[in-house]
Amino acid sequence: MIDVADELDQYLHRLFPLCRSLSGEPNRETLRIIQEIVPLTIHEVESGTSVYDWVIPDEWTVRDAWIADTSGHRIVDFKENNLHLVSYSTPINSKLHWAQLKGHVHKHPQLPNAIPYRTSYYRPDWGFCVTDAQYQLLANCTEPLTVVIETELKPGSMSYGEYLLPGNSKQEILISCYICHPSMANDNLSGVLLTAFLARYLSKRKKRQWSYRIIFVPETIGAIAYCARNETAINAIDFGLVVTTVGGPGKLGYKQSYNSMHPINAIIETILAKKEKDFITYPFDIHGSDERQYSSQAFRINTATICRDRYYEYSYYHSSLDDLSFVNGSQVALTYDIYVELIDTLEELKYYKSQNQSCEVMLSRHKLYPSIGGARNPEHETLTENDIILWLLFLSDGKMPIQLIAKKLNIKMAYLQHIVDKLIARGLLSEV
Repeated sequence: MIDVADELDQYLHRLFPLCRSLSGEPNRETLRIIQEIVPLTIHEVESGTSVYDWVIPDEWTVRDAWIADTSGHRIVDFKENNLHLVSYSTPINSKLHWAQLKGHVHKHPQLPNAIPYRTSYYRPDWGFCVTDAQYQLLANCTEPLTVVIETELKPGSMSYGEYLLPGNSKQEILISCYICHPSMANDNLSGVLLTAFLARYLSKRKKRQWSYRIIFVPETIGAIAYCARNETAINAIDFGLVVTTVGGPGKLGYKQSYNSMHPINAIIETILAKKEKDFITYPFDIHGSDERQYSSQAFRINTATICRDRYYEYSYYHSSLDDLSFVNGSQVALTYDIYVELIDTLEELKYYKSQNQSCEVMLSRHKLYPSIGGARNPEHETLTENDIILWLLFLSDGKMPIQLIAKKLNIKMAYLQHIVDKLIARGLLSEV
């Protein structure tokens, strides 16, 4: 039987060459390949559709692009690497001197052997991305260069994928990744495949406590469009995961949700601490991926990200060196296992709610208080059962899972569950 790492490798090699962008056939092909893993539904949003402050752009199609010298030799060729073409470049067929071409040619500021990744989504423009050696060849050409970009921008649609998995509760967990990046393995092909494999894992669970909303969208505009089209459902979600940059060889880390006190962060930290003691914690900020959309004021979903070599943090970011020699199935599988453990943990969470939320419960009335009071000095004693009862009733608001209460009180889960059962029997707690 093929293992997960080998299977991931096969899909990495199939999906890596596709020239994905905000829209177009490579995105649909990507989603169709993912349908081999999970039966997601592919949706289309027409060009020109308004989604909040944004408008879905025209569909972009690439046939070819190159820069050739006077002998016809292609110094830069899209067919050799699709990162050579600035994404959403408009067509051109012209002969240009280097002085005219220079402003449309981009090289990596730190990596001479890398092709940078550049885009021009929302402003009509064109351009090429090259290595330092190619840049020098072009700059040394004294004769006009033939510049050809065979692309088409016309009304069409933007594609996204959706997979809904019902559970015992109608309360949903959101899992999102983005499909708009061309040939870069960590950012974010690794996230696309981990999300697909995680969705398959969830679909095979015999029981699901939560329902799951799993989506594959173009970054930013796709997430915005999804929120606009599914506003009611998105508004009802409390927390979720944005899966990106999960396949690098570097350190494990996670980006916190916008509310660092939300339980999802403590749960992730507990899991990561078992894997790597020196994992990196990134506080929430407004730069990054689609957590910016899901956590915006209308929705405020606490979305966190577990990653390896997070975007911005590794030198190959947004370049051709983020390839299949940098990322492989075994590395993605390591992060996949952590996400699986997180899902298993989330599925086991239990939430309780105090039945008396207005001030403190009268413990003596429920035969939970010593017959003689006044002798305690909490500052100089360990937690008694009464202390634990008071903390448990104080913290049980239906939002903090019992597992985190046990961690907070530094007591064993089995003992806390014993007290929970006692309080339920007395009508003081109920499971949410």
